[in-house]
Amino acid sequence: MEIVVLRLGHRIARDKRITTHICLVARALGANKIIISGEKDQSILNTVIKVNNNWGEGIDIEYRKRWKEVINEYKKKQFCLIHLTMYGEKIQNTIQEIRKKENILIIVGGEKVPSEIYKEAEFNIGVTNQPHSEVAALAIFLDKYFDSTELEVNFKDAKLMIKPDLFGKKIIHVS
Repeated sequence: MEIVVLRLGHRIARDKRITTHICLVARALGANKIIISGEKDQSILNTVIKVNNNWGEGIDIEYRKRWKEVINEYKKKQFCLIHLTMYGEKIQNTIQEIRKKENILIIVGGEKVPSEIYKEAEFNIGVTNQPHSEVAALAIFLDKYFDSTELEVNFKDAKLMIKPDLFGKKIIHVS
């Protein structure tokens, strides 16, 4: 099984923080790879590499200028295309069918999403049909897809780990 997240249309001046958070959520909640399209922002790629180095290998990341090429490539590989949108079918009505898919490409919008995305996707999924954040949509989708089992994953080669604590911050150096 492989889960790839495609971040559409990243804009450096506007989306740096949101795209970074999409990468962190994808990594923490079980995706194997994230592809960022739009403007190339090396600082986001470097951030994810740094997180992987400190917190354990969790996700591959790459930049691809043209999202259409990514979609065509993953369609040829027979990935199921999932587009997260507040206009989509309710996740609770589709998640059982989606779980049957072996490999999925999750498309997360940025700038105005082209209508072509809605047509190319096998599923247009709304985690809610109210305005919401694409970060929240990705987190809820991945959690429902994995039925919360991703919350127990340990990352290989972690140098740092968090020791849960009710009243403070505790980071353990594993090396």
